[in-house]
Amino acid sequence: MSAELGHAMSEIVEGAGGIAEGALVGRAVEPNRGANSEDAAAPSETCSNCGAIASGTYCSNCGQKLHVHRTLSAIGHDLMHGVLHLDGKLFKTLPLLAFKPGKLTRRYIEGERAKFVSPMAMFLFSVFAMFAVFQMVGLSVPWDLRETVNFDAASEEIRAQGAREAEELRARIEAMPQGDPERQKAEQQLQLLEGFLQSGEEETPADKSGFDESAAAQAEFDLRDLEESFSLTGNKTFDQGFLKKWRENPGLMLYKLQANGYKFSWLLIPLSIPFVWLLFAWRREFKAYDHAVFVTYSLSFMSLLFIMVSLIGVSPVGIGWAFAILAIAAPIHLYKHLRHSYGLSRLSTLWRFVLLNFFVLIVVLLFMQALLLLGAF
Repeated sequence: MSAELGHAMSEIVEGAGGIAEGALVGRAVEPNRGANSEDAAAPSETCSNCGAIASGTYCSNCGQKLHVHRTLSAIGHDLMHGVLHLDGKLFKTLPLLAFKPGKLTRRYIEGERAKFVSPMAMFLFSVFAMFAVFQMVGLSVPWDLRETVNFDAASEEIRAQGAREAEELRARIEAMPQGDPERQKAEQQLQLLEGFLQSGEEETPADKSGFDESAAAQAEFDLRDLEESFSLTGNKTFDQGFLKKWRENPGLMLYKLQANGYKFSWLLIPLSIPFVWLLFAWRREFKAYDHAVFVTYSLSFMSLLFIMVSLIGVSPVGIGWAFAILAIAAPIHLYKHLRHSYGLSRLSTLWRFVLLNFFVLIVVLLFMQALLLLGAF
């Protein structure tokens, strides 16, 4: 019980740390330009940083605030402001991102930058927060895969199924006449199946004497043939080593897959931009930058939506409502975002929306393949 409690506390602490990390990274990408300030500066002051005479809230020479705090409450304010990113820009960005994403994208592209959190800062914060919330609610790879999956029960079920198939084969063999080619094939199948059943039992000298070594050799050959036929990159040496890692320690490989998904989530942006460009290849008024803003804000909203769905899933409301909200909100938001970002008609939006959903599947597959490759190292 104490181990489970310690595990849960560790997940919560790690999740909170992830949110703070994401906010700080977002703050690094999105400096505090244009944010509202409650500190009123004197009409004309000397900047403490560069010595220039300036008026207003910020120094026109170096950009530092003219009014410098020297109190403990200021430290608390900076902590809340910097870590949680609580400023006017966030509160202006979130409602538009949720309900009028096309308007937000269009206004940002057309130059209204200081009012809103930039797409990349919003993406970094939302993705880090999403993985942090996943940790908190337990949507993460278990520390030990064998503690989660009951391999013994699965092995017993497979062995029981094999025993039933062996009995059926024996009955079929007894009903077949001697010399029948089908009987010989059935006997060979029965021999292999019995070899498999014997291989899992505690071996004794009698067991070894009755065990057909050809069955074990055939099983080893089948595994080797599977490894040789597996191709992820086209490089057999790399692919065989990759498959060996998954077979020997699947828990570690799943953990690396999750960690890489967290670290390399930004790959979704460059992977998605070419596919969005294909939808507007003949529309010269839309540039690659427009597509980048559209993609990044879309991914930001989806991350925030996953946060809400995961929290609803562990609440008394239940996982059914969580999936219903996801199934309704995600396509509606994508449709509205696509239509109003590019000023499209309903028909023009509809066929692009269908293609875009197909492209999303391709991007996810490419992203998962990239994570598998990264996890092999």
